Formats: sequence, structure tokens, C-alpha cells
Amino acid sequence: MTEKTLTVKNRAGIHARPAALIAQTANKFSAEIQIQKDSMTVNAKSIMGVITMAASYNTVLVVKADGIDEKQAVETLYDLFESKFEED
Repeated sequence: MTEKTLTVKNRAGIHARPAALIAQTANKFSAEIQIQKDSMTVNAKSIMGVITMAASYNTVLVVKADGIDEKQAVETLYDLFESKFEED
């Protein structure tokens, strides 16, 4: 299992558009990918799951992946968060 801590850097937080980008990106990988916020864990491949986290600006999350392409999946999602979902 590979995991990495992420911070929501875009001012609007994770709303519908970033949630869709996260799910679309996660679905490119065969690994099982989860995002954890506090005690809540959601499937990163589910748009609704990602939205229900209600992750706002500066929220710290942990992304975890388990599978053959887990390292690439975690790094790709990390890069997506670092790019602020191309919003700012």
C-alpha cells in the first residue's frame, strides 16, 4: 500500500468539478484508491464519495492506493492537488 498526505490548495475546495477530476483520474488506474479525511474514508473513484468529504481550502487529506499501479496513482493524484485542479 502506498499513501501520501495532500492539502486542498484551491480556494473553492473540492466541489463538483474537482471531484469529477479526482474520480476520472483515479479511474485510470487499476489500484484500489481511497481518500481519507479525519475518520471518513471514501472511494476516490466515486464522484459522490469525493464530494461528501466536504473538503474545503487547506483541508489535509490522505490518499491511499493498493494495487499494481498504486505508486503512479498516488503521485498522479498528488500532482492534481498541487495544480489546484487548474482553478487558481
